[in-house]
Amino acid sequence: MKKRTKNLVLGALVAALYVVMTILASALGLSSQVIQVRFSEALTILPVFTPAAIPGLFIGCMIANYITGCVIWDILFGSVATLIGAVGTYLFRKNKYLAVLPPILSNTIAVPFILKYAYQLEDAMWFMFITVGAGELISVGILGLLLHQAIEKTKISGIFE
Repeated sequence: MKKRTKNLVLGALVAALYVVMTILASALGLSSQVIQVRFSEALTILPVFTPAAIPGLFIGCMIANYITGCVIWDILFGSVATLIGAVGTYLFRKNKYLAVLPPILSNTIAVPFILKYAYQLEDAMWFMFITVGAGELISVGILGLLLHQAIEKTKISGIFE
């Protein structure tokens, strides 16, 4: 029961961090630019350290999308894209460089469709694939890898075990 409680707390902590970091990026105007940078997407590296982060990322994304005023299709499908990315990160956890690819790819593929059909953006799909991909590269590929390095360097990865 102790491990179960710890995983529940870790998942809730990840969800809360995701929400706070998304609100921060939104308040700074970083999540509504041509290239969207969500600091919270850096957290998609956490399944490398614990599978408890997977539901936390999914629930955190749902809550964050709801709080920031996203439409229902974004709340649902954006969160599913984050879930797919988190599961992929866990599956590639042995190599941190491969582990960042699933969230980058899942969001780069899903989000342009959400923008086009849920928000009726008129930008060309190819343009949205490039801009969303660039934002994901920054959020996950750069910030996520920096977070991974910080967790390893400070030895706090033990809290995930």
